[in-house]
Amino acid sequence: MTGIVYTETVVHMAPEQLASEAPYQLVIVTLSDGKRVTARITGEAVSIGDAVELAETRDGVAFFKRA
Repeated sequence: MTGIVYTETVVHMAPEQLASEAPYQLVIVTLSDGKRVTARITGEAVSIGDAVELAETRDGVAFFKRA
């Protein structure tokens, strides 16, 4: 699954269950079929307009990485 970063933000003050992972990057990705999905980024940070691809899914959360 591939797409383009529509928007992004970095979470610094995470909920208690994710506090140990902060800071982390959240994105909305426009997929190749035009749908959008909210996901996290793994690896190198991305910017709006960057191409990304699905790296894995953990506990129902999609993790994308720079393509």
